Amino acid sequence: MASTLLLSNKIPLHRFQPSNRLSSDSDPRNVESISCFGTHLRHGISNKLHLKEVLFSGQSVCSYRLKAISSFSSDDGHPISQEPVQPEKNKSYEQWDSMTAKFAGAANLPFLLLQLPQIVLNTQNLLAGNKSALLAVPWLGMLTGLLGNLSLVSYFIKKMETEAVVVQTLGVISTYVVMLQLAMGEAMPLPHFIVTSIVVASGLVLNFMKYFNLLNLEIWHFWEDFITIAGLATLPQVMWSTFVPYVPNTVLPGVIAFITAVFAVLMGRMGKLSDKGIKFLGLVSGWTATLLFMWMAVAQMWTNLLNPDNIKGLSAVSMLLAMIGNGLMIPRALFIRDFMWFTGSSWGSLFYGWGNLICMYCFKSISREFFLASTLGFLAWIGLTLWRDTQAHGLSSPFTSLKQLVFGP
Repeated sequence: MASTLLLSNKIPLHRFQPSNRLSSDSDPRNVESISCFGTHLRHGISNKLHLKEVLFSGQSVCSYRLKAISSFSSDDGHPISQEPVQPEKNKSYEQWDSMTAKFAGAANLPFLLLQLPQIVLNTQNLLAGNKSALLAVPWLGMLTGLLGNLSLVSYFIKKMETEAVVVQTLGVISTYVVMLQLAMGEAMPLPHFIVTSIVVASGLVLNFMKYFNLLNLEIWHFWEDFITIAGLATLPQVMWSTFVPYVPNTVLPGVIAFITAVFAVLMGRMGKLSDKGIKFLGLVSGWTATLLFMWMAVAQMWTNLLNPDNIKGLSAVSMLLAMIGNGLMIPRALFIRDFMWFTGSSWGSLFYGWGNLICMYCFKSISREFFLASTLGFLAWIGLTLWRDTQAHGLSSPFTSLKQLVFGP
């Protein structure tokens, strides 16, 4: 039995039987078939253009389902019943997509101002000759945050998330200014600051050139290998050094991690790693950058516990801006299901921002009203983020959004 495949609400695609005649001119039925075919061909071209419009408008071609109907069910080939086609991307999805991108862009403002209160406070202490107050800001914690930001600039350039690139670049510059003040106040060893300055300058130039497609691909690969090795070598050493003198003062963790990282990168360069190994190595730099950034909060809170009197050297406004800036990027990270970005932003907002506000409140450095207002605002924002993401993706529960974030859709 001849049948017809029909695009729902679209043109029927007929299967014609071949004619047993050499010419179609002698049979009026063939003329009618050719005429009908020409009409459908014109309709088909029109509908192809419509499908292209659908692709560019964000709708899924899969929403136009194929249905098989009998060719005898209608004289002109129209379907017996038609179902309304629902676009895959609803209005709520598009609105939340646009809003989360704007939120990520708006994070530039708090991150631009993030270190400003701390910079002003450090300047006042330097001018007053109170260099000991600068010890409240651990240079190891600032170094991990700076290296994390620098590596994440490269990560977001590859993902073409311009707003996030700007945010991380501002983080690099503002953190570097604070480290300059620490070096001036002898709260950071000068050799470490010089090496940091060279890495920061080189990294910003290379990332700038990559963003505008001015960088040779081989040089970019070398930079990626460098940040992978540097991240893997720095992370365990910084984590270990944070707890000195409670642990032996040694560079062994960094040396071991450095040798391991160099070996892994060389194996990858020589093609000795499996596909899974290469994929894992490609994710290492991004995750080490995130963990370096996350460790900045741990280092700061550890310093607060060891030296409660130095908490007065912290700026409550800086901690609040850290909570707001990272919080503004959480919706975007959740929306595009970027687990690494979500982890770093959530950790920075929860522990570096809100966590340090808790320490300051416990040691009476900020008022109760300031702390409660910050806490309620933070919890309300997280609740709103989960609710809107659930609506945008058409899910039944916020836990489903988190499940898709971790394990994939």
